[in-house]
Amino acid sequence: MLINLLTIVIGLAVLVWSADLFIDGAAALASRVGLSPLLIGMTIVSVGTSAPEILVSIMSSATGSGALAIGNAFGSNIANVGLVLGVTVLIAPITVGRTTTFTDIPILLVIVCLCWVLLLDNLLSAFDSAILSCTLVLYLFRIARHRATPDISDLTDPVESMPLKKASSIFIIGLGLLILSSRVLVYGAVNVATALGVPELIIGLTIVALGTSLPELAASLVSALKGHADIAIGAIVGSNIFNLLIVLAIPGFFEQIALSTTDLQRDLGTVTLSTALLGFFIWTSWRRDTGTASLGRTAGCTFLAIYVLYYVWLTLGTKAL
Repeated sequence: MLINLLTIVIGLAVLVWSADLFIDGAAALASRVGLSPLLIGMTIVSVGTSAPEILVSIMSSATGSGALAIGNAFGSNIANVGLVLGVTVLIAPITVGRTTTFTDIPILLVIVCLCWVLLLDNLLSAFDSAILSCTLVLYLFRIARHRATPDISDLTDPVESMPLKKASSIFIIGLGLLILSSRVLVYGAVNVATALGVPELIIGLTIVALGTSLPELAASLVSALKGHADIAIGAIVGSNIFNLLIVLAIPGFFEQIALSTTDLQRDLGTVTLSTALLGFFIWTSWRRDTGTASLGRTAGCTFLAIYVLYYVWLTLGTKAL
């Protein structure tokens, strides 16, 4: 047991560090080929911060632990809004641009609703995963179209310049360590779940979800402390979209996975509530004169409260098993 716990700790530590390397290298490479800072933030950074979840999903699904991947997808979305965004806006209010307010948040809500429709039968099948993958293609087309006409309120700071050789090396090393650490993390988590008799879904919703959300938490906190907290929400919303369209879709391609109604209502229900409240706080704070919305400490306290209450609910449910 001690070895497995140590494996999880080491896996999480390397996962966070390698994700940071991967994001820096990928963003620098994208900048070198002429992509705009906005497009880098909406694609490279969002995919980069979702890379741990994606790789954990692939590794766990390939080893027959698809429930772990599903728990990771839902748990990471809950952690991104409840913990990451909650802590960030408590440190510094976030200014939200027009595109995030009226395009990306509605898209995220539609995707959450799509997940409800696909999982009404309490099964994640290959057909469900194919629908999610097609939706991902449509979302990528939307990003590509937006590249040509970015809104002034959505512009982000330029990516730091880096020599091509250094950027390539960091990207390759980061990706390699991401793959290795995700495999180590899944191995340790599954062994602990088996030893304790805890369902893999619960492990995915807690240890793995929190661990794979650490890159988003670190990046958001650094942005807030540097006075650039407005960058954080774009990455979080984008990461949540990729979690549902990629991380959730992957296990369905490997096997058909059954989900209990109780688990679905608790986990996807919390994802829905946190996403809806995110939209509520943003839309009700929209100002026509500045063309921006904002998230303040009231929103931060609400998100953190949902996060804490969810884990209390999860803990009580686990004890009842």
